[in-house]
Amino acid sequence: MEHQDNLTNTQTRKDDHIRICLDEKVQFNQVKNGLEKYNFTHCCLPELNYADIDISTNFLGKTLATPILISSMTGGTENAQLINQRLAIIAQKYGLAMGIGSGRVIIEKPEVAKTFQVRSSCPDILLLANIGAVQLNYGYTWAECLKLVEILEADALILHLNPLQECIQPEGDTNFQGLLEKIGVLCEKISIPVIVKEVGNGINATMAEKLINVGVKAIDVAGAGGTSWAMVESERSDNYLKRELGKTFANWGISTADCVADIAQKYPDIPLIASGGIRNGLEVAKLLALGADMVGLAYPFLKSSIESIEALEQLVELLNAEIKTVLFCTGNKDISNLQQQGIMKN
Repeated sequence: MEHQDNLTNTQTRKDDHIRICLDEKVQFNQVKNGLEKYNFTHCCLPELNYADIDISTNFLGKTLATPILISSMTGGTENAQLINQRLAIIAQKYGLAMGIGSGRVIIEKPEVAKTFQVRSSCPDILLLANIGAVQLNYGYTWAECLKLVEILEADALILHLNPLQECIQPEGDTNFQGLLEKIGVLCEKISIPVIVKEVGNGINATMAEKLINVGVKAIDVAGAGGTSWAMVESERSDNYLKRELGKTFANWGISTADCVADIAQKYPDIPLIASGGIRNGLEVAKLLALGADMVGLAYPFLKSSIESIEALEQLVELLNAEIKTVLFCTGNKDISNLQQQGIMKN
């Protein structure tokens, strides 16, 4: 009975997260994503045909039509199933990468797997499974992680790190001891790439190096500046201590821009995803110029997915047009050119 209660709590939590992210004031309100510090140098004579601009890229062996990742968000409920199916259709149509929400509930309650399974709607995209790294300290092994990947037919596995969220979440798992070694074992045991990401508080270069050294193939910085999961968990808690703790740490973290600049400067060969508070294609382009290989967005896709497929189409077409406009107005025909030029000033 206790096991069933835990599963029900997990599903309720997922719907709570969607509602709170959309309806409550849970964005970072003091710390920004850091991109306001950077501006591109305008080129008045690009010597380019806009029609020839190419925003395709490669990541982990897959070609993407645009350097955009639909960041991992949800799954496990009927509402989440609709969101995931719409996102998958859009990812396939426009050649985006897509992350799936945390899949722990799939292992515990296989009947909800259908709310996560989107491969039939997006057969060609880079699809990323996702589970909390801390679960490796709570009975999960590489075998459960591999099972999740197989169920979702994913190309890679994201392990997310969320120590602050777990501190505030009423049912949080807070034993992070020895995780680096266990992540290394997982990387050895499964053949697909492992990506490690934060959930909105950032990863710096020192930690990125440690993760890469144990076999992690890519880093998603998921920096501060977007949705504050401290505030999300504060909003859904009826416990005074947890609510106040979330408010205290609402603006905790390293800005997305600082994370990317730090890692890219010190370890330029690390495959790097930038996410955390990204709201438009201009910000995407800034992060690419700073050294990111792909840029993840969550909130804009969540908001549009609730509305309609058409809203998602408009979002992607605008993002792509914004990225292309940056390339055109800086005189760069493709993303690799943008990354080679010192065209941003701080």
